[in-house]
Amino acid sequence: EIYTLSLHDALPIWRERSTSKLSVSRAFVARTREALWHLMSRPLADLRLAVVMLDGIEIKGRTNVVALGITTEGNKLALGLWSGSTENAAIASALLSDLVSRGLDVEQGVLFVIDGSKALRKAIRQVFGDEVPVQRCIRHKQRNVLELLPERDRQPVKRRLTQAWQDTDHAKALDQLKRLAIELEHEHPGAAASLREGMEETLTVTRLGITGKLKQTLQSTNPCESMIGTVRVIQRNVKNWSSGEMCLRWTAAGMLEAESRFRKVEGYRGLAQLAIHIETDLIKHRHQLQPS
Repeated sequence: EIYTLSLHDALPIWRERSTSKLSVSRAFVARTREALWHLMSRPLADLRLAVVMLDGIEIKGRTNVVALGITTEGNKLALGLWSGSTENAAIASALLSDLVSRGLDVEQGVLFVIDGSKALRKAIRQVFGDEVPVQRCIRHKQRNVLELLPERDRQPVKRRLTQAWQDTDHAKALDQLKRLAIELEHEHPGAAASLREGMEETLTVTRLGITGKLKQTLQSTNPCESMIGTVRVIQRNVKNWSSGEMCLRWTAAGMLEAESRFRKVEGYRGLAQLAIHIETDLIKHRHQLQPS
């Protein structure tokens, strides 16, 4: 694996002296392999997670789907990753199934936050069913809608989207989005269709009664994207990607490096109440499904 020796600037916890580039290369192969093993074997049964965020990172034609967990105490934790040629439901399902096998328990009430990918949404449904709450990232949704509009119409639509997502009344917020979709339908049907796709799930945290800084945190995948940003910084020194296994190793190393710098999420004091609210919703939903 060929990379510049400036890698120590991005990975300070793994600096060491060496007499040759070959020995440095061997050391980093061993340490990234150790990082991958540590990440993928980490037990999750004792964690009380309130949130799981999912996103994808592409590396030389390969896509790694990564998972970030947020505990009820507000601590962020790299949970795992899975690799494939594209971000599809099979890859995401494999990652989620692996998290379950390591002890992830959504019976306690967990919110999933995704970037809006249909593949990720399908995978959550396949592994956990329809009743688990999912929040679609409003930043991704906003970008997808605005890209389908002419420049002159983007700012007014952006303001209306922001107003709806900031509203603390779920019914009013949903009504605002529906009216906007109707108004866009005639001139910009593509933008209207994009807005309607997963529209209600852009308001999941609003429906759950989350407000303030915690709402801002959970309305998007920004915490997960921040972790991915650290992965990209570390990987920029790699000059030759030889295999999918190498991509996994370096992504895992970057995720764990990001984890070492994590701070508690803003508004974390509301996470325990969020988990309780989700548990209550799940119980009500299951009772409704039971035959009378």
